[in-house]
Amino acid sequence: MTIKTILIANRGEIAVRIARVARDLGIKSVAIYSEADAGALHTQVADEAYALTGNSASDTYMNVPALLDIAARAGADAVHPGYGFLSENADFARAVSDAGMIWVGPQPEAIELLGDKIAARRVAEEVGAPLAPGTSDPIDDWQEAREFAEEHGLPIAIKAAYGGGGRGLKVVDNLDDIEEAFNSAGREAMEAFGRAECYVEKFLTHPRHVEAQVLADTHGNVAVLGTRDCSTQRRFQKLIEEAPAPDLTEKQRNGIIEGARAICSKVNYTGAGTVEFIVSEDGTISFLEVNTRVQVEHPVTEAVTGVDIIAEQIRIAAGEPMSFSEDPTSNGHAFEFRINAEDILNGFAPCPGTIVSFEPPTGPGIRVDTAVHSGSIIPPYYDSLIAKLIVWGPTRDVALSRAKYALREFNIAGVRTVLPFHRDMMEETALTGEKLGVFTDWVDHNYRPSASNQVDKVEAIYAQRHNVAVEIGGKLINVGVPVEFFNSTASSGSAAPTSAAKDSDAASSDDGAVTSPFEANLVAWKVSDGESVAEGEAIATVEAMKMESAVKAPRTGTITLLAKEGDRLETSTVIATIE
Repeated sequence: MTIKTILIANRGEIAVRIARVARDLGIKSVAIYSEADAGALHTQVADEAYALTGNSASDTYMNVPALLDIAARAGADAVHPGYGFLSENADFARAVSDAGMIWVGPQPEAIELLGDKIAARRVAEEVGAPLAPGTSDPIDDWQEAREFAEEHGLPIAIKAAYGGGGRGLKVVDNLDDIEEAFNSAGREAMEAFGRAECYVEKFLTHPRHVEAQVLADTHGNVAVLGTRDCSTQRRFQKLIEEAPAPDLTEKQRNGIIEGARAICSKVNYTGAGTVEFIVSEDGTISFLEVNTRVQVEHPVTEAVTGVDIIAEQIRIAAGEPMSFSEDPTSNGHAFEFRINAEDILNGFAPCPGTIVSFEPPTGPGIRVDTAVHSGSIIPPYYDSLIAKLIVWGPTRDVALSRAKYALREFNIAGVRTVLPFHRDMMEETALTGEKLGVFTDWVDHNYRPSASNQVDKVEAIYAQRHNVAVEIGGKLINVGVPVEFFNSTASSGSAAPTSAAKDSDAASSDDGAVTSPFEANLVAWKVSDGESVAEGEAIATVEAMKMESAVKAPRTGTITLLAKEGDRLETSTVIATIE
């Protein structure tokens, strides 16, 4: 088979990445875009771009009839789904094939089997992969989750049966929280994957997240491209990944690699896939899930193996053998830092908006995958990822050193990002020490943002500064001066930042107004109109960029609800008052 034109059924940096690989392979690329993404970088990099009506994921990037219509109009003979959206949707894969096009991914039967985490557990058990206790089938209601917790003990993990990436995943430490966690996991799963089924698994405390990258072709070759550690997470959203995974014994490494190979071989898998495991404090390895798509973090594996995973996906889909016959060896060490538009001072809340300035770092071993530039708009409807910084070095220490300075050089203005978090982590011995001490919920329990420039207000982390070069005694000194210093209306001459961070998930003015902390959908009220609430109490759930967040009461008093469930909220929309 020959692929001449490929439709990229996605957006953002992965769409840019696929379009550029297609260009390398002499394949015409076709992009799609929602109304909010008109003019986005992925539409400019691709050879052609077609519009989708609307903005929500269901109306646009997950609208199967619209995608197939565009593919037909563009003359596409293949579809690459990227990650997220419909990338693990067997019905979409089957519809692409039924329309006479090549699906760049595993066969629909493998997606269904391994995408169903319950069925994947059975496969892992058949090939001898260790497993934590879990339900054999999706559960119908929260009471079944409670019964499981009463039998196996807490904590438990409630997981979306169809999907991954941390969406639809809730860890529960208290029996009284199971009902809300079950309902929330189902809502997130439906929003992200179109299916709300969940199952329950015993959660192993303080685990590391280690995974194996697999490529398999239609000629019987199954290769494992080494391991990755993805333990630096917040709310089960990966933030930092590295390859190869450090601090594994040879027995552990072989168990993960051969376990991944056995699982994929068992189901006659083809294409790119990732088999994920958790490694507990005592060294026990337990199978987690299989992601039947390319991963966000695939560049760290590319950096240490030299394999272009996207290109291999396309070759395999076209029926060609992989460009190598044996597992590639790793060379050096690589890190990936996910640069999300999120406010680390406000619980990593999503921060859509306009990027005023985007200045990525340069230098040896540095790669930046992104779909934005200065002037790009970050819409509130999709994932918060705006760029990935990948840093390679001949050793882990060199890679860390290069990453430290690359993160300092990386400048993004206009929206708040997690760059300050990454800079902080470069000073954290749990990540940079001789032995890795980060586990999957380490950030949730241990990370505290550090204030820059020795000022009292931690808000200074996000203060915009002008860099001024000053020569003192013949030596050049670069000084970052807050922009407020240059404001001609300032009367005091103070250089302290004037903007105030939100202390919680909601803001309150002097008249008791409770406002939305960011653009979001009001999913549910947790309190009733006229009810008494306490400061810090969760009063509502909002959803933005596919993740739910709690809105907390900023003061104690009687609440009056002003917004309805289902309302679309703008930043600072007044949703309630507390008197």
